[in-house]
Amino acid sequence: MTQPKNYDWDKLWESTLGPWLSELEGERVAAVTERRYWILAGIALGTVCIVLFLIVWPLPQVAFFGGMGAIFLGAVIGNRRVNKLRKQVKLRLNGAIAQALGLTYAEKPLLPARFETFREYSLLPSYNRRSFEDHFEGEREGCSFELYEAHLEQKRRSKNRTYYVTVFRGALIRITFPRKVEGITVISRDAGWFNGLSALGKGYGGKGLERIGLVDPKFEKIFEVHGNDQVLARYMVTPSFMERLLALEEAMGGSKIRAMFDEASGQGELLIAAETYNRFEAGSMSKPLADKGRVHTLVRELEELLAIIDTLVEPAQFGDHAAPGTE
Repeated sequence: MTQPKNYDWDKLWESTLGPWLSELEGERVAAVTERRYWILAGIALGTVCIVLFLIVWPLPQVAFFGGMGAIFLGAVIGNRRVNKLRKQVKLRLNGAIAQALGLTYAEKPLLPARFETFREYSLLPSYNRRSFEDHFEGEREGCSFELYEAHLEQKRRSKNRTYYVTVFRGALIRITFPRKVEGITVISRDAGWFNGLSALGKGYGGKGLERIGLVDPKFEKIFEVHGNDQVLARYMVTPSFMERLLALEEAMGGSKIRAMFDEASGQGELLIAAETYNRFEAGSMSKPLADKGRVHTLVRELEELLAIIDTLVEPAQFGDHAAPGTE
C-alpha cells in the first residue's frame, strides 16, 4: 500500500472521526460515571471493613487487607467499561489515521520485525519479559516499513519479593533502504548503557565495528557511529539524516534514539529504536472524546516517520557525491 502524498486531515476529522467520537460521548459520560460509582462503593465497603475489624473485632491486619481489597475491587470493576471504550477508540483512531496515510494497522504485530537484530547490536537492553503492540506497516517511495511498540522488563529480586522493572519502552522501526547497502553501520547515543562497547577488543559489541567520526561536530557530541566500512558509513550518515533522526525523536516525545543500517536483507535496511512513553493511545477518558488533539500527536509521529523515508530516497540529501559504486 503506497502512502498518499496529499490528504486532508480536517476533512477526515469533520466527515468521519469527529462525528463518530461525538456519537460515543454519551457512552463516555456513562462509563466515567459508573467508574466513579464503583470506586466510591469500594471506598465505602473498605471503610466498613476497617471499622469492623478494628472496633468490633480488633484485627488490624485483617482490617488493612480487607479495606484495601475492597477499594481495589471497586476500582477494577469500575474501570471495565472505561477500558473497553478506551480500546474501541484507540483501534478506530489508529486504523483511520493509518488508512489515511496509506498504511495498515494491527493491535499487535504477528512477528516483531528484526527484534533479534536490535538485540544483537545492543540497540536494546537485556530483558526477562517482553510484550509488543501497535503495529503499523506500509510502503512509501518504494520503501516498505514497519513500526511497532515494545515493552521490555528485567526481573529484580529483593529480600522479600521478586518484581519487574521497565528497561525499555518505545518504538522499533524497520525501513527497507532504497539503494543497496553494503556492510553495517550502527548509530548510538554518546551516553547511557551502550557506551564503551567498542573497547571490548573486537570493536563495537564484539562485532568488529570501528569508530567512525562524523563530519558535523554538532552530531559528534550527540551520537557515536561504528561500522565496518568507513566510506559507506559517511555516505549514509549525513547531517541531513541526523537532523531527521532527531526530529523523529522530538515528534515521538522520546529520548536516546539510535539506529543502524544493515545489509542482511540483501537490499539493506534501516532499523531505528526510540525510547518513548506508551504512544498511539486514545487519551484520557475523563475529557470529551471529540477533540482534535487526540489525533494530532498520532498524525505528527507517523508523518515524521514518513519524512525519514523521504530523506532516504533523495540522493541529494546524502551529500554532493554519488553513492559508492554508482559513479
